Amino acid sequence: FLQYMSGFGNEHVSEDPRCSGALPEGQNNPQVCPYGLYAEQLSGSAFTCPRPTNKRSWLYRILPSVRHKPFKHLEEGHLTHNWDEVEPDPNQLRWKPFEIPKAPQNKLDFVSGLHTLCGAGEPRGRNGIAVHIFVCNTSMLDRCLYNSDGDFLIVPQQGKLLITTEFGKMLVEPNEICVIQQGMRFSVEVFGETRGYILEVYGAHFELPDLGPIGANGLANPRDFLVPVAWYEDRQVLGGYTVISKYQGKLFAAQQDFSPFNVVAWHGNYTPYKYHLEKFMVINSVAFDHADPSIFTVLTAKSTRPGVALADFVIFPPRWGVANNTFRPPYYHRNCMSEFMGLIKGHYEAKEEGFQPGGASLHSMMTPHGPDADCFEKASKAKLEPERVAEGTMAFMFESSLSLAVTKWGLQTSNRLDKNYYKCWEPLKSHFNP
Repeated sequence: FLQYMSGFGNEHVSEDPRCSGALPEGQNNPQVCPYGLYAEQLSGSAFTCPRPTNKRSWLYRILPSVRHKPFKHLEEGHLTHNWDEVEPDPNQLRWKPFEIPKAPQNKLDFVSGLHTLCGAGEPRGRNGIAVHIFVCNTSMLDRCLYNSDGDFLIVPQQGKLLITTEFGKMLVEPNEICVIQQGMRFSVEVFGETRGYILEVYGAHFELPDLGPIGANGLANPRDFLVPVAWYEDRQVLGGYTVISKYQGKLFAAQQDFSPFNVVAWHGNYTPYKYHLEKFMVINSVAFDHADPSIFTVLTAKSTRPGVALADFVIFPPRWGVANNTFRPPYYHRNCMSEFMGLIKGHYEAKEEGFQPGGASLHSMMTPHGPDADCFEKASKAKLEPERVAEGTMAFMFESSLSLAVTKWGLQTSNRLDKNYYKCWEPLKSHFNP
């Protein structure tokens, strides 16, 4: 049974109950810490950021994380930020569910199971995003990962993740998400065949969107975000513990002889956190027409331009549809943003057939998209009465102001691209009657 503290971006304090009083009182860095611990600060922002955006935590650990052998290059597999592997493709793209290898033939843990699907920008310039698919069938054993390039927003689709972090443990199941912020070490335990999606952002942290005229309450409420409580292990690993760093898009591994999860106590506002998507308070039109899909934004990573996101995480949860004289499914659309969609469970309303849980779609900048022909005909003739939309379903979107390039793995190697996607719009016919 795991415990959590609640609140988005709060100042939290936590100490493992086995060592009460481990947090220094009244200061961060005493000459000698309680229990002979080392003090170490983890900074998630520049020291001089304004107070509302200043992120840091103090960790009190058995040994500091600096004690390791030199980093050496580790084979990246299908992880990349090379956006020029293949020619750009402006077509509507859809992928069938990504295949999870069977364990005896091909053991993959969370790190070796990372596959980059698309992205843009560059971690060295601290501006960009990447979308990864993870497929794995085995737990990380005496290995942990930290991302020097940015934040990971992890969306499990099949199988639960038990994530051990320097701050404590989180259990993250399908229909929940978690965010592991830049620099935080974590290890992932799985319980069988596991799959999901990751949105990685370079150069910004996720925050709750401003609510404007909605007011003080609604969408994702800060109280529903959960942060792990301190938990430590004082464990020697004589065979070597591997610390993996994702740095400038590459992987590097260093050896040390102790567990990195040796933080006895911590305090601060820079933490990993998780959120259950069922807690989202949906806002919707109750008269006519559509409100823009920005009303479904859970988290946003802002760009330097006001109102323009580097990336938004948007969900389409079960809700009531009651709009009068309105075509209720998503409208036909061409967008100056890039729209990557995934499906956690159920059937997405505008594409009942080919869009499946564990699959994905990408509608690139200014590429037209919208309901398939069957959906259009049904919705145009439907009797308009209050109806439950998306019952038993959870679809999501990673939306970005960047123009996303698809990797060679996404277009070719994965062999999951649906070459017939365009055909779902072919039956659309003219109803024009002058």
